Amino acid sequence: MEDFTAGLTHEQSSRRQSSIDPPFDERVRQLVADWGAEKSPELIEEMIITALKMARDGMGTGDLKLMNRSLKEMRYAAKVFSDYRQFRKVCVFGSARTPPSEAQYAVAEEFAREMVRHNYMVITGGGDGIMGAAQAGAGREHSFGLNIRLPFEQHANATIEGDRKLINFNYFFTRKLNFVKETHAFALFPGGFGTMDEGFEVLTLMQTGKARIIPVVLLDRPGGTYWQTWLEFLTEHLFKFGYVGADDFQLFKIVPNVNEAVAEILRFYSIYQSSRWVGQELVIRLGRKLSGKALTELNREFADIVRAGEIVQGSALRQEKNEPDIWDLPRLIFTPHRRSFGRFRQLIDAINRADVA
Repeated sequence: MEDFTAGLTHEQSSRRQSSIDPPFDERVRQLVADWGAEKSPELIEEMIITALKMARDGMGTGDLKLMNRSLKEMRYAAKVFSDYRQFRKVCVFGSARTPPSEAQYAVAEEFAREMVRHNYMVITGGGDGIMGAAQAGAGREHSFGLNIRLPFEQHANATIEGDRKLINFNYFFTRKLNFVKETHAFALFPGGFGTMDEGFEVLTLMQTGKARIIPVVLLDRPGGTYWQTWLEFLTEHLFKFGYVGADDFQLFKIVPNVNEAVAEILRFYSIYQSSRWVGQELVIRLGRKLSGKALTELNREFADIVRAGEIVQGSALRQEKNEPDIWDLPRLIFTPHRRSFGRFRQLIDAINRADVA
């Protein structure tokens, strides 16, 4: 599984960090061994120890219920997604209140249909409106619905209702975690508070380096001005006040139609495959090796984001051995400044335009 934090999770130790006391530690270790947990048993042991510590801390029932249900939701969602790791996925956000008569409904349906044609699966919030349109375009077989339990309005759309890939969440934060964790691109359509919340969550995580850089495309009905108005707000009231930087605008792209949106996502993965932090080094995995001239141009154009040394082309580092499926891919390796992540997006774009060897 690709780490959605671009290797920050991989960098965490798999060794057990927690302890209660030696006799209980041994009982936990034996319990996990008897259960037959072959993969990362130390992490299973640590989760059990954390639960025992919560009991010792005398936490209130409300806190215990929240933590228990959150873990159950994350565990079940991971189980459902685990059978579809071979597919890239695009997540579609937009208003649940958009009726089929609206032009952007048809755009969302067409976009999802085109992404499936390129072997992508589609993730939505599982509701109606834009979500239902995208689900209808993708079809049940190629759809995931991450539904949220609400006292009103939200229910699963007809396409995904009853499907195993419909996952119901009680908490928005566990739902949003899975949106980010499981997808390889985002498509946003006009929407309300929820769409803005989900969109800004994605942009914030990429802006701060807490999630891997992936494409974010913003679509509307033909001739629509929703995103242009949104961009004016960002420019006039965030950028001019110094609350965001110029590089942050590289993390998303307003596109005029479905063809441009699909092309933007496919282009992102044309040479670039994925990236991962290994200590202070950023390792960018490539589908094809770059030419020497291309490497020289990258070092010249992106010298400002290199903290030490230069960008070099090489092979997998030993720390990447837990990702055997991509072990043989060529790499770009360098030590960057961990800031201005919009420039990282520009680097990926430049890689995808570069000459190959």
